[in-house]
Amino acid sequence: MSVRDAGRKGGITVREKYGTEFYAVIGRKGGRAVAQQKSSRFYATIGRKGGETVRAKHGPEFYALIGRKGGEAVKRKHGPAYYSAIGKKGGLAQKRAQR
Repeated sequence: MSVRDAGRKGGITVREKYGTEFYAVIGRKGGRAVAQQKSSRFYATIGRKGGETVRAKHGPEFYALIGRKGGEAVKRKHGPAYYSAIGKKGGLAQKRAQR
């Protein structure tokens, strides 16, 4: 049995024993622990590294593609009226910020 197979088998066993919500719970705990130990600079640094890696692997066109896909998904889910509503909210927020 390979290491990959053993890991998969262990993951399946844990999922069957504790359920899928278990992963969300331990993920939140881990995220909180890291947040207490690290500064916001840490998250900015790892985010930048990840973004640079993705850009190097896929190119800048990739971001345009995923942005388009995301926009289409939002439009399908919420409809055109959603954009009007959030635009109005944004406009009000801008007015309040300028006061």
